[in-house]
Amino acid sequence: MLGLNIFRLIGSFFEFILQPFKWLRLEVAKGDLGWWTSNAVNWLFVLVLIVLFAYWMWQSATFLKEGTEDKA
Repeated sequence: MLGLNIFRLIGSFFEFILQPFKWLRLEVAKGDLGWWTSNAVNWLFVLVLIVLFAYWMWQSATFLKEGTEDKA
């Protein structure tokens, strides 16, 4: 019985955490800008990934220029 309660608790936690996505799917996506608003989270993730990749490449170039890059 304890194992079942743990899985129910995990399910309830994720239902609570993902409420904004349910709202986006059911309410906001029906409007004129539905595709753009429902995919705003995806665009945000892509933007963050681009920024992180640019930072990574900048740091890589810095280490390469200094000669401290680990080439093992």
